[in-house]
Amino acid sequence: MGKNRQLELIIWLKRVLGATAFLVWISILYTITQSAAPFSEQIPYCMGGTMLTFGILTALFKGLDYWQTRIKD
Repeated sequence: MGKNRQLELIIWLKRVLGATAFLVWISILYTITQSAAPFSEQIPYCMGGTMLTFGILTALFKGLDYWQTRIKD
């Protein structure tokens, strides 16, 4: 696989990961808000879901950035 093809693949993987993370985050928040608990009790779960989702996304993006810089060298 050529360098240009790999770089294009990385760009598309970033886009797909971003969209997937957003959809997962929305589904987590929707699931949490459907419980009967008051909103003040749901806040920690919303924050935890947000931090977990975007923490994993950040780690994956960093991995793809590392791969991208290795290809460019």
